[in-house]
Amino acid sequence: MLPAETITNKIYFLRNLKVMLDRDLAELYGVETRVLKQAVRRNIKRFPEDFMFELSKEEFTNWRSQFVISNNGDKMGLRHPPMAFTEQGVAMLSSVLKSDRAIQVNIQIMRAFNKLRQMLATHKDLKKKIEAMEAKYDKQFRVVFEAIKQLLAEDKKPKRKIGF
Repeated sequence: MLPAETITNKIYFLRNLKVMLDRDLAELYGVETRVLKQAVRRNIKRFPEDFMFELSKEEFTNWRSQFVISNNGDKMGLRHPPMAFTEQGVAMLSSVLKSDRAIQVNIQIMRAFNKLRQMLATHKDLKKKIEAMEAKYDKQFRVVFEAIKQLLAEDKKPKRKIGF
C-alpha cells in the first residue's frame, strides 16, 4: 500500500489539467517506462487526447530544465517527451497493464485524484462561507478576515506547473 502523499506528489498541473507523467506511473506500477509506453502505443485507440498526450517540445524543454538534468551527450538521459495521463487515462492504464500490482496502484491513484478533488471543493466552500460571515459581521473582525483572505490567496499559487 502506497502512502497517498507519494501519489499526490506525482500529480502535476499541465495545460490546466491534473496529470501524471509516464515515468512516475511506471515507477508506481513497478515497470520500466518503455514498457508502459509500449503498452500504450499498442492500445493507442484507448487513449484519446483528453486521456493522454505527449508534452510539446516547449513543455518538454521547460520540464527538463525544472525537474531533470539530462546531458544531451549522456546515453541515459531523456530523449523523448513524456506522456501525460489525465485521471481517465490513468484509469484506462489498468486495462492495458493487467498485473495485480497495476490494479492495486490504479485504485490508490483514483482515490488520490478523488481526495484532491474533494480538497479543492472544500476550499471553495470554505471561501464562500468566510465571505458570507464577513458580510454579516461588523468591522472589528476585518483584521481576521483579511488574514484569512491572505492565507487563501497563497493557496491559489500552483505548486508544480509545467509548460505554459
